Amino acid sequence: MRAALWLLALFGVAAASALFAGNNQGTVTVFWPPWRVDLSLNLVLLLLLGAFILLHVALRALSALFSLPRQARQWRLQQKERALHAAVLDTIAQLLAGRFSRARKAAQAALAQERTLAALEARLPQAQQVRVLSHLLAAESAQALLDRGARDAHLQHALNESAERGALVSPETREGVQLRAARWALEDRDAAAALARLEELPQGAQRRTLALRLRLKAARQDRRTLEALETARLLAKHRAFSDAVAQSIVRGLATELLSGAHDPAQLLRAWTELERVERELPEVAIHAAQRMVLLRGDLALARAWLLPIWDRMVEHPQGLGDTSRVKLVRALEAGLDSVDADWLARIEAAQRNNPRDPNLQYLAGMTCMKRQLWGKAQQLLTQAGLGLQDAELYRRAWQALAQLAEGRDDAEQASAAWKRAAQLGNS
Repeated sequence: MRAALWLLALFGVAAASALFAGNNQGTVTVFWPPWRVDLSLNLVLLLLLGAFILLHVALRALSALFSLPRQARQWRLQQKERALHAAVLDTIAQLLAGRFSRARKAAQAALAQERTLAALEARLPQAQQVRVLSHLLAAESAQALLDRGARDAHLQHALNESAERGALVSPETREGVQLRAARWALEDRDAAAALARLEELPQGAQRRTLALRLRLKAARQDRRTLEALETARLLAKHRAFSDAVAQSIVRGLATELLSGAHDPAQLLRAWTELERVERELPEVAIHAAQRMVLLRGDLALARAWLLPIWDRMVEHPQGLGDTSRVKLVRALEAGLDSVDADWLARIEAAQRNNPRDPNLQYLAGMTCMKRQLWGKAQQLLTQAGLGLQDAELYRRAWQALAQLAEGRDDAEQASAAWKRAAQLGNS
């Protein structure tokens, strides 16, 4: 449509020009004493148009001639800028390929190109960010080459460049430099320095998954178990791990936190630091109870910690693994001297409801033995001794049977029981 309109306009101009020039009888007389020149108006108009075009072309030619030095300088700067970007890209490629020496040389070449451009007063809008990234890549290469002096020097340059007032560097670039510095500190086994680097990050950046992962590693490396546990909880909420891995990490840290307690009061404080879901983990609750027994603390409190795990084992016998069932039995056995009537009733009811469970038979038998119910204890322990899979419980069951036989002055049964316990121990 636009081309058709232009064509119509062109025809209109041509028609108007033909009408004007065809019937134009005007003349232009030029007096130049002693001469007189008569020219037609059409010729004068054509001469004026030609003079205008000639003058315009001449001015354009002069302008192009005088702009040649500026264009040459601009071309040189453009080539140097291209070389700068090519050096940065080459640094990244060499770094990814594992050619760390070449990567460092390429990063230094990029910095040299940028300094050349700055000396020529070329104002690149991204020059400062290129310097920061080049120093960071050079530091990364130096870290891979175990040149910590060069790494720290380039790292400090990157931090200084990104921290300048009015710097044209994005906040993410500086945060990336700080995160890399924290990772390098972890690789140097300097957990305190890594945590200090992470503390310098803004609040929002500290809660990113990468920062939390680094904090978790640093806290575990620096034996800050509670901080590591809190970080692991955040990572689990962010879905940084699968459910199984998150539960395994939290379980290990909770157990480590409880192991760090050296008296019952510290153990109780550590227990209160755990969340309800963590307290209901079988390994955590059993370990807490075992620590309380070891520290000679409140055994009733330890059994209260074990109650949710006990109820789960009784209600869903297959819901608790064999290892956890054995650990639970051992933890309860350690406090049988002070067991109350409620727990006696629970143990008896559980054994009665699951008469073929050797772990419950063993626990009920040891309970009866503590209560001096010799006959019932012998019956339950004999049944348990024939079905127990755990070596330690098997040995203890036959040791208890040997002691019961010795109490009855039955030397033959006592010898047989001791022999079975010793044979297991020797195997």
